[in-house]
Amino acid sequence: MIRFIHAADAHIDSPLKGLEAHDGAPVDVLRGATRRAFENLIQLAMDENIDFLVISGDIYDGDWRDYSTGLFFRGQMVRLRDKGIPVYLIAGNHDAASVISKKLSLPENVHVFSTRTTESVEVAGHPVVIHGRGFPNRAVPENLVLDYPVAVPYKFNIGLLHTSLTGRSGHDTYAPCSEMALRQKGYGYWALGHIHQPEVIGRDPWIVFAGNCQGRDAREVGPHGCWLVTVNDSLEVESVEWRDLDVVRWRVLEIDLAGVAAESEALGRVTQSMTHAVREAEGRLVAARIVFTGATPLHGSLHRETYRWRAEMLARSQDQGMDAIWIERIKVSTSPVYDLAQLAERDALTRIVLETLEQARVEPGNLPDEIKEMLGVLPSEIRSEVESDWTGEGSVTVLEEVRAIILDALGTKGGQGE
Repeated sequence: MIRFIHAADAHIDSPLKGLEAHDGAPVDVLRGATRRAFENLIQLAMDENIDFLVISGDIYDGDWRDYSTGLFFRGQMVRLRDKGIPVYLIAGNHDAASVISKKLSLPENVHVFSTRTTESVEVAGHPVVIHGRGFPNRAVPENLVLDYPVAVPYKFNIGLLHTSLTGRSGHDTYAPCSEMALRQKGYGYWALGHIHQPEVIGRDPWIVFAGNCQGRDAREVGPHGCWLVTVNDSLEVESVEWRDLDVVRWRVLEIDLAGVAAESEALGRVTQSMTHAVREAEGRLVAARIVFTGATPLHGSLHRETYRWRAEMLARSQDQGMDAIWIERIKVSTSPVYDLAQLAERDALTRIVLETLEQARVEPGNLPDEIKEMLGVLPSEIRSEVESDWTGEGSVTVLEEVRAIILDALGTKGGQGE
């Protein structure tokens, strides 16, 4: 019986950008999350008394700011050395040979595969051969699999590879290859890295992305961890079991407000969603992005009173307990419930306003003078914020908020000129 762990993409000390802009963000917890998740990996390896650990690239997020990052990793490797657990690893695009300028010697239980050519290494005391090659440079456009040897007979063969396969949304295309090319090598297990969501590509043979050890932003939602693999005496994979490692669980909480007119009901749905997320996180901090959807009479209020709604969300998060959930962002993707065509038929002025808004929606280069005049009824701090943001990528978002506020006013009784 052979047991090993497949992990990847630890991104130790990965910087979490923009935290300073979030008032009340648990900065220390978030910044230390990658280290704590990696410590969980090492503790799991020792608790399970595995035979060896394989890491499929991107241990680091980039060149070290100082030696503390390397010393932390080395210290974790020493913990495994003292338990007699060897480690086999490759460099990925973030910690390629050309990227990492600082070096530290590693303990003797760690084997780092060459970045110049494919290596094949036998695991002492076990009928296992591991094949791998690291990235020499951050960008590797060629198919590295072409240089991997065919399986060694009468051994359990493992392939270590940092790759995008045939491509994955949100990830650069590196070391591209096909699933068929991997199968043709005859290995029993392909331990893949680079893609941050865990994924089992195939089971005959096993072709598996470990994902990263710790999700780092709202694009990396759900559990993150590693795979515990058991190989039987016939050198066949008996089980591939998932193990959580993350200490912060990123979630997108989509709150459907379709038909909801009462603020109390909307907040009740928020509380329910938060409670469910906290329960699923099993003691981890939940970093949540709240997304409101659906056609609702609250559409205008959500845009017009953003600060108050955010305060209400934070209040509901407090009810979940200390350090249970942090609100990273609130996104309003609702729509109004009134009929725009019907509004346009009401009077000439309303029709002109709606036509102007629609034109601005298509051509959002500058805030139209007509809308500036309409915004005059808003408090000065809100108007100046809208106008200052009316440049770059934020213009479209601002425009939608302006539309929501104006349409909300038009759709109310007070906007009908009665």
